Amino acid sequence: MDQNKIHADQKYIEGLAANDSVIIEMIYKKYAPKVVLFITNNSGDKDQAQDVIQEIMILLFNQAKANKLQLTCPFDAYFFLLCKRRWLNELKKSSNKGVTIYENVVSSNESAHDLVTQTEEFDEKQQLFDTMFQKLGEKCQEVLKLSFSLKSMEEVAEKLNVTYGYVRKKKSLCVGQLTQWIQEAKNFNSLKNN
Repeated sequence: MDQNKIHADQKYIEGLAANDSVIIEMIYKKYAPKVVLFITNNSGDKDQAQDVIQEIMILLFNQAKANKLQLTCPFDAYFFLLCKRRWLNELKKSSNKGVTIYENVVSSNESAHDLVTQTEEFDEKQQLFDTMFQKLGEKCQEVLKLSFSLKSMEEVAEKLNVTYGYVRKKKSLCVGQLTQWIQEAKNFNSLKNN
């Protein structure tokens, strides 16, 4: 099968982007039990499994909203692999040395592995942006958030009750500061090429 061909399960990604409750419920009913089983069989409990599923759903929602996700494999393989890797990273972090992984579900779908890598890179970039964004002052955050959500800088100026010239200058300075901090971050170069 062509690696770049969009899979029919793209409907799940589009449903997430649209915040479609029917699709979201379908994902939980259809694909979450397999993840819960895997995690509970591998040093976890149901609450931890639900946390992992929730984190991955939020990540997929963000990636889908950014139009950065084209599914080229079955959603099941992709979703399970993402959850599995998130759980294994959690186990590694908690340095639970005596962990035995019980694998009765094997995903050998190469396309799913590629998509998971792409999603994990998206997540890292998003986390770096969010971390640096939080370092900005309150005014900068407000100007940038409004400029992301409103259509024009005139609207931003009006909303903040300042001049158009001020808001343009402030946005430029804030974006410059944010960009500088992101570029100075230790993991920027490894993320830049992805």
